[in-house]
Amino acid sequence: MGPTEIILKYLRDQNRPYSANDIFMNLHKEVGKTSVQKCLDQLVEQGAVIEKVYGKQKVYVIKQEDTNNESDLKQELKNLDSKLVDISGKLATAEQELKNCELQLRELQSTPTTVEAKTQLTSLEDRVQKLKDKLEDLSKNTVKVSVEERENIQKNCENNLKFWRKRKRLCLDIVDSILEGYPKDKKTLLGEVGIETDEDAGVSMTL
Repeated sequence: MGPTEIILKYLRDQNRPYSANDIFMNLHKEVGKTSVQKCLDQLVEQGAVIEKVYGKQKVYVIKQEDTNNESDLKQELKNLDSKLVDISGKLATAEQELKNCELQLRELQSTPTTVEAKTQLTSLEDRVQKLKDKLEDLSKNTVKVSVEERENIQKNCENNLKFWRKRKRLCLDIVDSILEGYPKDKKTLLGEVGIETDEDAGVSMTL
């Protein structure tokens, strides 16, 4: 029995739709995968087998001579259509969830760790305080400061304050995220990780 007869007999015996890959696997690779497709194309051309297309997927079923069998197969094909729509919907949902997870992962990877944020915050606080001290000394100094120099100092101080506020906000966002799963209050958490707030240090972000 040649490969075409083997496939035709299998479809007739099973009397239900199958894809080319299903037939290849169900025949335990008795017929090569390429030969399975060629035989199916030949049987469709001869009118012995009906081909049904679902997007990129094709299924094949023996042509029915009995009306009842044909009705059963139509119902089965209808059921396959319904399953395909359901699976396509689930796939779209899963792909969207994957995109959301990838976006969250990128955001987390770009956010500094608690240790990094603490170090940056401490460094910025020290730098701002030094600049404020310098500004205060300059403001008390009887030596006149040029308008240009004063504006540069003011501008640098404002830029540093903006940077300070940004880093402080990042640090507090991280602390708030940790608090979601932390059993104690915020003050306890800050004490345990050794974070000193502006209020604790007596530091103000205003000029």
